[in-house]
Formats: sequence, structure tokens, C-alpha cells
Amino acid sequence: MPRLGAHMSVAGGVSKALDRGESIGCDTIQIFTRNNNRWTSKPLDPKEIERFHQRVQETGIWPVFSHAAYLINLASPKEELWKKSIDAFIDELQRAEALHLLGVVLHPGSHMGEGEEAGIKRIAQALDLCHEATPGYQTLTLLEITAGTGDHLGYRFEQLAAIRDRVKHPERVAFCFDTCHAFAAGYDIRTREGYEAVMEEFDRILGLERLKAFHFNDSKHPLGSRKDRHEHIGKGYIGLDGFRWIVNDPRFEDVPMVLETPKSKDMHEDVENLRVLRSLIE
Repeated sequence: MPRLGAHMSVAGGVSKALDRGESIGCDTIQIFTRNNNRWTSKPLDPKEIERFHQRVQETGIWPVFSHAAYLINLASPKEELWKKSIDAFIDELQRAEALHLLGVVLHPGSHMGEGEEAGIKRIAQALDLCHEATPGYQTLTLLEITAGTGDHLGYRFEQLAAIRDRVKHPERVAFCFDTCHAFAAGYDIRTREGYEAVMEEFDRILGLERLKAFHFNDSKHPLGSRKDRHEHIGKGYIGLDGFRWIVNDPRFEDVPMVLETPKSKDMHEDVENLRVLRSLIE
């Protein structure tokens, strides 16, 4: 059975995310370990770290992974922003390692007009500095496929491969497949043939063994739109079949699949989306 869940709020402490996940039947969750729209955040409380580990054992929710703050741009040509981004991502890795998380999902970054080659080089250099500052860590850097809006990199498998190929510790880099982003970038997973072709291409360029997490989002915009707008499962341009192929693919039985769809405080949308996904399992 695939491991399904959703992004959970950490309001009140990181362990509260596990409580929320358990309340709606999650097998796995994604969290933010720090404020996702600020450069600095107070350190994790050691007691809260302990409570988090305890709740993982009690709930059986696993794997858990985090998403890096949106401000981080490791492709930036601006020195000050680049250095702030490196410091912030080091902090992300430190927090994730303390919580024993699978990895930290990272948008590769925007080259801000400098071009693809310059951006990729910049990201690889930044990741080397982040990894050098966190030697021996088990937590992975999970590069996320993007929709390719504006100057954002990571919307082609080849770009993600180019980043991983350039880092000094490629074993610390794996990938997160976002269904909406991939679809917006032009990867058509709606039909069985299309899905198989996309996964064959992923395997050839990146290696399916390095696909460590899924973000499940339908798309508000058509194939190849390069627009990143998430929709509820089956309500967008991807449709139910795109998700059917993934949840029934034995290769991804142990790969966490989390929702990043719009939701309100009572999480009823997550409950419904999880119900829909589970109904697709054969």
C-alpha cells in the first residue's frame, strides 16, 4: 500500500504536526521546521525534538520530510541573497537532521536573468557549501521538479541531473516529484502510455531509485502552461488517472506521497483528497 499524507502545520510545535496527521489518517507528512517566509527562526526546543521522536513511534507516521523556506534562492547571482540562502538552507538541514527527517525539499532556484548554465553552477556551488557545513548527515537534499515559471530552474529532468552531477557529494542529493509542477512543465502523466514514458525518462536521466518523495497536486492550468497553481485531486487538468498510475505503481510503494492542495483549518479538504486517492488503489 502506498504511504499517503499531507503537508501539516507545526503551529504549537513540530510534534503537533504528527497529532494533526494522525487525526486525519495520514501515513506520512511533510512539515516546515521553521517559518517559511522569514530568514531567521528560533532554534527547535530540545524537549519538542524529543516529543517529535516519541510521536513518530506512537503514530507510525513515517517517513516525515520538510520543505525549505520559500525565500531561499541558491541560484541567485546576488551575493548577499546567495549567502543568506546558503545559511538558511544549512539551518534547514540541521533542523531536519535533529528530527531524523528523510530530507528537505528544495526549489532549485531562479537564475534571475543570468541564464540556465550560470544558475546551475551557482546552485551546485551553494549545495557544496551546505553539505560541507553538515558533514555526515543522513538527511537528504530533495530537489523538487518545478513548473518553470519565470527564471526558475528545475523544470526539466536534465536541469536537475546537471545540478546533481556537479555537486561533490551527489549521494546526498535526491528528488521530489510534484505532479502539478511536472504537468505544468510539459510532462504528461494523464494516460498510462504518457505516465510510463515520463517515468522511463525520469529513470534514464535521474534514476527512479533517487525519487524519494511525491507532492500530489492537480493543476489549475493546462499541460505545459509553466504555471504553478495547485488544484484538488481529480478537479484539475491532470484528472484522476494521473494519480491512479502512481498510487498503483509497485516501484513507489515505500515512497511518501503528500498533498499540497489548498485547505482550511479543519483539514476537511485533505480528508476528501486522501479518500479520493485511496479509492484509486487497486
